[in-house]
Amino acid sequence: MKTFEELGVSPEIRRAIEEMGYENPMPVQEEVIPYLLGENNDVVALAQTGTGKTAAFGLPLLQQIDVKNRIPQSLILCPTRELCLQIAGDLNDYSKYIDGLKVLPVYGGSSIDSQIRSLKRGVHIIVATPGRLLDLMERKTVSLSTIRNVVMDEADEMLNMGFTDSINAILADVPQERNTLLFSATMSPEIARISKNYLRNAKEITIGRKNESTSNVKHVAYTVHAKDKYEALKRIVDYYPQIYGIIFCRTRKETQEIADKLMQEGYNADSLHGELSQAQRDAVMQKFRIRNLQLLVATDVAARGLDVDDLTHVINYGLPDDTESYTHRSGRTGRAGKTGTSIAIINLREKGKMREIERIIGKKFIPGEMPTAAGICQKQLLKAMFYGGHGSLCYFNYIGETDLSECTIYLFDSCAELSQNRWRDNGYHLFSFTDALQHIECLGYFKNGPERTGIHAFTAINTFILINMLYTVFIFADRFDRTRFLAGNGNIDDCVIRAAFVADAATDAGIMVDPCLAGVGMYMYGSFGTIVLATAGGTSPA
Repeated sequence: MKTFEELGVSPEIRRAIEEMGYENPMPVQEEVIPYLLGENNDVVALAQTGTGKTAAFGLPLLQQIDVKNRIPQSLILCPTRELCLQIAGDLNDYSKYIDGLKVLPVYGGSSIDSQIRSLKRGVHIIVATPGRLLDLMERKTVSLSTIRNVVMDEADEMLNMGFTDSINAILADVPQERNTLLFSATMSPEIARISKNYLRNAKEITIGRKNESTSNVKHVAYTVHAKDKYEALKRIVDYYPQIYGIIFCRTRKETQEIADKLMQEGYNADSLHGELSQAQRDAVMQKFRIRNLQLLVATDVAARGLDVDDLTHVINYGLPDDTESYTHRSGRTGRAGKTGTSIAIINLREKGKMREIERIIGKKFIPGEMPTAAGICQKQLLKAMFYGGHGSLCYFNYIGETDLSECTIYLFDSCAELSQNRWRDNGYHLFSFTDALQHIECLGYFKNGPERTGIHAFTAINTFILINMLYTVFIFADRFDRTRFLAGNGNIDDCVIRAAFVADAATDAGIMVDPCLAGVGMYMYGSFGTIVLATAGGTSPA
């Protein structure tokens, strides 16, 4: 594996990207960067979203800029406002140590007057959506006569969105003596045509096989009746409590309906589609980027340009009409070396479409088995233990279908190696460092428990914890509000060493401890309205 220095990247840029955590070039960067640093090289690069394309074309473009000459030297075209802003932001980060370099994002939905003023002051790189750039050209407020490099990012999507005429008009204004760089996820007939029309002796660089879905993505298909699709969606989402993903729908109406249902039922979800105002879209996407939103229900176009590296899942609420759209969807997860899952919820009529997608991406869909109630409860209880109670209420939907106590037994049995050597050696240390533990029934029920057990939450509110302990229990929280702890040992022969409840405040909490000949440690500062009932070695309650 080569280094960025070996690829010819300048020291200023290397310093910036090293601070961003770039250690070694990704495959597309290793292939593209040396070629673009040469002269008069047209390139068609086929690579999936999330493979490092922006740096692949961005680093060479930045390095070739003559900073002293404040005129447009490079033009990057992309399909959406969101992708435009993302690329411009990345270029600014890469050029942190290049004094005076100016990157201007040009897009619709924002003040055109502000963009005109920036152009008058002088810029080196323009990142633009075709529609807004064409508007500026018609107003005679931007000149492309000095452009030396043109990049078309997600070119297939720009064509799908109907920008062909706009692209033709823009490229007609760019000097013939230019480098043209075309980046696409797939090699469609349209991409082949645009390459033939606009590029000269272009080098084709393919990362992976043409039209192949990223190798880090697992493809799973759940086949259900059409009427059961929404219930299937909920079961799948419930089975992955820490899911961070996009649910793709076919229409704006369906997108809004699904999002509304999920939100009404307590899921951390919101919608993204073309009928929302730009301000609404920006607000939703910002929440999603910073993970204040767990599920984004979106149309294909609305999600284009949403550059998020940590998505765990993409869920297709039905398959798209064309395989390229599926490739784009699934490429949203499994990025930056991480793994991801692309799930399709389909009915029998979509089997043929699924086979066609399999043929194009070169992978088979794994038949999905609908999660059981017991399996969902186990996963939800894990979330409750480790990440707090908010958002975990959905598992109550399944209580009538399964024995909750068995789920909690599974929880403890499956976590024997968790967090060793954190607070105590060789024990269960179950921490909640996020939200309060709220309304969690039977949070800590187990039998044949470990030698040491710890439950740590910032707060415990309206919580009922039942523990059948054989050895040691430590429960720590800043606050116990309206919380009930029942810790009992049913075996006199196996004495509990200590049961400790530690809290800065315990309000209206009821705690009963039967530690069987053992010491009891309860440290609660500000115990308002709290009842503590403890027995030790058969003595009277204290």
